[in-house]
Amino acid sequence: MNTVTNLSGLARRLVRDELLNHADAEKALDAAAKEQLPLPIFLSNKGTVSPFAVATAAADEFGTPLVDISAITSDSIPRGIVDSKLIRKHFALPLFKRGNRLFIAVCDPTNLHALDEIKFNTGLNTEALIAEADKLAVAIERFLNAEEETLGEALGGLDEDSLDDLDIEAVDEDNRGAADETGEVDEAPIVRFVNKVLLDAIKIGASDIHFEPYEKSYRVRFRTDGILKEMARPPQNLSGRLAARLKVMSQMDISERRVPQDGRIKMKISKNRAIDFRVNSLPTLFGEKIVLRILDPSSAKLGIDALGYEDIQKKMFMDTLAQPQGMILVTGPTGSGKTVSLYTGLNILNTPERNISTAEDPVEINLEGINQVNMNTRVGLTFAEALRSFLRQDPDIVMVGEIRDLTTAEIAIKAAQTGHLVLSTLHTNSAAETLTRLMNMGVPTFNVATTVSLIIAQRLARRLCAACKIPATDIPDEILTEEGFDEIGYSREEITLFHPVGCEKCTDGYKGRVGVYEVVRITPEISRIIMEGGNSIQIAEAAKRAGFNNLRVSALRKASMGVTSLEEANRVTKD
Repeated sequence: MNTVTNLSGLARRLVRDELLNHADAEKALDAAAKEQLPLPIFLSNKGTVSPFAVATAAADEFGTPLVDISAITSDSIPRGIVDSKLIRKHFALPLFKRGNRLFIAVCDPTNLHALDEIKFNTGLNTEALIAEADKLAVAIERFLNAEEETLGEALGGLDEDSLDDLDIEAVDEDNRGAADETGEVDEAPIVRFVNKVLLDAIKIGASDIHFEPYEKSYRVRFRTDGILKEMARPPQNLSGRLAARLKVMSQMDISERRVPQDGRIKMKISKNRAIDFRVNSLPTLFGEKIVLRILDPSSAKLGIDALGYEDIQKKMFMDTLAQPQGMILVTGPTGSGKTVSLYTGLNILNTPERNISTAEDPVEINLEGINQVNMNTRVGLTFAEALRSFLRQDPDIVMVGEIRDLTTAEIAIKAAQTGHLVLSTLHTNSAAETLTRLMNMGVPTFNVATTVSLIIAQRLARRLCAACKIPATDIPDEILTEEGFDEIGYSREEITLFHPVGCEKCTDGYKGRVGVYEVVRITPEISRIIMEGGNSIQIAEAAKRAGFNNLRVSALRKASMGVTSLEEANRVTKD
């Protein structure tokens, strides 16, 4: 009989049933943990034990019903209840809902964290059903592919023949009356062209659209994965009509061409999905440049695991979010993903027991259950004024879009000192510079040292396309040393670099982006340096001694794992 010493849960049962010996069970547990896979999925992939035998043992050991998931059709599975990211992360598929209970198919019933996280995100009580690992993997892929096809069909259905009839409406935030669509701005070719540009931008995952007039030309550019690329060159003589069409769509005054204007557009691409565009017009030498920021609500609900934090960085962020008071600061240049990081934190904190208020300029994405306030300097509604009001509204958590001046900083720090958790951003290059920026604003060193709990400096690097990246075998060791790979904590054997290639599935060898982070907790040594008026270099050195990776090290670690390329790591972090 095999011994089961030092084993627990499902592994112990498999050894007891003589489906695995003790040594193989230990190896399987270690390997599954390294690959971040549930034990049944790992065993199924390796062919070590039949998935049916594992599922039967698990059902018997934990008293959980066994379900034949192959008999359940994708059409009968409830959609829109559990986020696809959670389904992939936990290998857990919602099967049906009964009242306030959601029944989840899993292959590893010991993963209570999966059920708890799904319960947290859905507000429903969760109950586990055991499914065979191989059948569950197939069912999950079929379900998620069907969801993607649903969105694809919604977009694909908006073809050339339906460009005139897209459901587009203006969002009138300031009760401005838009001019009537007349004559030149209502021409069918102009309407079709603008609608096609918006649709194409959504399809390829662009974040911004630029309509740019010049003396002898006109161009349209998309920003995809942080890089601008030219997409079209309409005739220059259409400049005025394109600008007028976009301004009418976004509820701007088309007769005013001398000052910048702001507006919003909502495009409904299916019955259940809509995309918002934040629109800004700017008078330039040869006409009005119009820029649209695409605001996809799904980006605010990615979940912390999709952002790219390393395990220790994620733990520091989650631990600080769990504190009842203090200040979390997110820093980085425009377009570095600060808003998504803040929204992710707010989504984690967003429960019925908490009162959360945000002051934003502007509010980009609506978050259900959170009180969001749009700044309006024309009527005196500034970050400082909003914060003062928040403190009279019994808040638990406050988010300030950006700390721009001493007044806002002082009120935010006062809120953090009086039992509130405060989240905000600054525009600095590193965590250390964030602390010195506050001190340079005039915030007393004592307040900085005792109030700030965590600083996250971040960048966004393009993610290598998994379909076409190739190993980089042409980089000599001396170059790796010069780039700083000796400081990342990996041996040369653990470093695998890749080059981008480019294929039909990606753009220039990259597809999507991943966050690169420097997460610094304020330690006693860093507090002492702040109290003594130390500079950013001294703070950075103390952070390094405490084991906090800076942006450069974090970027090189992601390149070492093949997530991004060395070229991209250099682009986003090398001075």
